[in-house]
Amino acid sequence: MRRHLYLMAGFVSIGLGAVGAFLPLLPTVPFMILAAFCFARSSPRLEAKLLDHRQFGPHIRRWREHGAISRRGKVAALAAFGFSIALALILSPWPWFLVPVAAALIGGSWIWTRPEA
Repeated sequence: MRRHLYLMAGFVSIGLGAVGAFLPLLPTVPFMILAAFCFARSSPRLEAKLLDHRQFGPHIRRWREHGAISRRGKVAALAAFGFSIALALILSPWPWFLVPVAAALIGGSWIWTRPEA
């Protein structure tokens, strides 16, 4: 039963990551890292496919081995945070636009302090 839940969670993560490839506010790589985590506990074959993926494999391995995020990934994440803050300032009334600002400050601070490898 547990294996099936991890397998489903892995596929949901892949789906969210695929959506994130087209939506600037939804990250892709963290969902792929989560999918690899879930597949490691449910399907070694699917985990291996993710680890061997040309685009996502290096990010997943870097995270697993060093807890590291590439400089390019950090810049992309912070740019997405900036975009979401701009949208919130334009579209949200006071005080609701402060929610994405707070999330960006907290999330961006955490991302920027991760090691680079």
